[in-house]
Amino acid sequence: MESSMNPQDAGNRASVVDQRRGTRNPFDVMDVPNPNDQQVLDFAAVTKLAGTPDDENATGWAIPSERNQHDTLKGNWSSRWNGGADPTIPGDARDKWKQGRAELRTAEDRVYVLFAWSDGARKGLIDARCEGTTRLVGKYINLTDPKITSPWVGLIVDNQRIDGRWSRGRLDFRR
Repeated sequence: MESSMNPQDAGNRASVVDQRRGTRNPFDVMDVPNPNDQQVLDFAAVTKLAGTPDDENATGWAIPSERNQHDTLKGNWSSRWNGGADPTIPGDARDKWKQGRAELRTAEDRVYVLFAWSDGARKGLIDARCEGTTRLVGKYINLTDPKITSPWVGLIVDNQRIDGRWSRGRLDFRR
């Protein structure tokens, strides 16, 4: 059963701050601002991911070393995104995939994904709330350029695949 996310939940996020680190996220990096704001809720209301075999993320593209973790969602993943051009990558375009590595951790009803691309030169963080057992709703921040944030919705297909969508394209994870 999916739980609903209310705008008032955004104000309660400070109660989850780890007092030792001063951040909500378990990576001790800059937090995603307002991961439950109205923009996130509006995006989630219209974003559907089906997890079908013909989805863009269904074919195996993960780095081989990431494929052996079958028993848990936590841990190392391969990441890729499209829908925006990274000005630090020569010849990049919106339709080109930017591939990298990621680590997923959980805390209470939240999933945090720290990921990097461009050989680790660029980093991002997703802070998402679990809705039911397969839907993730939250926001992404570009840690290299923090003015860039976007709502993000994910679908946990299984422990090897998370289909994701941000406001301008895809942001997927595979093992």
